Amino acid sequence: MDGNTYTGDVPHPGYYIREELEARQWTQRDLAYILGTPEQAVNMIISGKRGISPEMAKALAQAFDVHADLFANLQRAYDMARARDPDPGVARRARLQSVYPVREMIRRNWLTDSDAGMLEAQMAAFFEVANANEIPHLQHAARKSSYHDEVPPAQLAWLFRVRQIARTMVVGRYSEKALREALQRLRTLLADPEEARSVPRILAECGVRLVIVEILPNAKIDGVCLWLDKSSPVIGLSMRFDRIDNFWFVLRHEIEHVLRKDGQEQEIIDIEVEAKRPIEELPPEEVAANAAAASFCVPQDEMNSFIARKAPFFAERDVIGFARRLGVHPGLVVGQIQKRTERWDFLRRYLVKVRAFVLPGAIVDGWGVAAPID
Repeated sequence: MDGNTYTGDVPHPGYYIREELEARQWTQRDLAYILGTPEQAVNMIISGKRGISPEMAKALAQAFDVHADLFANLQRAYDMARARDPDPGVARRARLQSVYPVREMIRRNWLTDSDAGMLEAQMAAFFEVANANEIPHLQHAARKSSYHDEVPPAQLAWLFRVRQIARTMVVGRYSEKALREALQRLRTLLADPEEARSVPRILAECGVRLVIVEILPNAKIDGVCLWLDKSSPVIGLSMRFDRIDNFWFVLRHEIEHVLRKDGQEQEIIDIEVEAKRPIEELPPEEVAANAAAASFCVPQDEMNSFIARKAPFFAERDVIGFARRLGVHPGLVVGQIQKRTERWDFLRRYLVKVRAFVLPGAIVDGWGVAAPID
């Protein structure tokens, strides 16, 4: 047998053609005549120096009265046997990327692009575990081993980034009294979108770390309240909705979690905090935080009275006058009317953007900016 017609346990298709010729007592020249092709071409196939093309597979099928798939499959099996094994890192990278948005994490400089082993080591360090096998969600066991196993992977990565950044920040010792007093200062900022720039500084003066991290793809998260220790609260915001009403509602929502000391045992992750859901479906912590946020933006007794007097028709001049009397931007009133009436197109132009005002004074990761940490 020609050494070129056999690779491991998978022979070259030419080996089978030679057997068929012997069984029929045909020569290579006979087969070349039948196929209407030069004898050299037949010899190249039988000797294993040339593969069988789809056209040749069909011609051989006609010559030997078999299905063309026989020769096509023989060629495919031989090619696969000869193919080099892929880099083992392919499967390891696929394992990571199938769970976490690794490419996006590299693009955002959360990780450094490297070989699979180093990438696994970086992921383990990112999630503060000993090795890659302990990275949350990579082990698809039926039993959940920790709270983090309940958090979707993209949201979990976002959460860990917030905590990473918060650890690098230096602020004064947290004072609950100072934070409660700061609420009055924050309330005076609600009329002018540009005043939102003062929020990071005011919170830092109270000992609260504010971290703004752009959301990862498929991570519907608005904010988080966590504690580095019992006296170091952190508020993380994604600002995935760049609207004045959403910014102030989510911020005040997270401040309430801090004041209530929520998140000291495990992080309080808030997803779609403004979604309209029955109170009985929400944990008590969320009910309290929602109520505080709504009243901060627009006192609810005032809001209830306004809706009772004006519904179902809300004139723009009435909304503006109501907001001016309360000392808030009209967008905060519009946001609450939209939520209560589900008229999402109502006066949308008043839901102005504030992210451009907030980011310059905050610790930010995203929107083309990487937080200055290792």
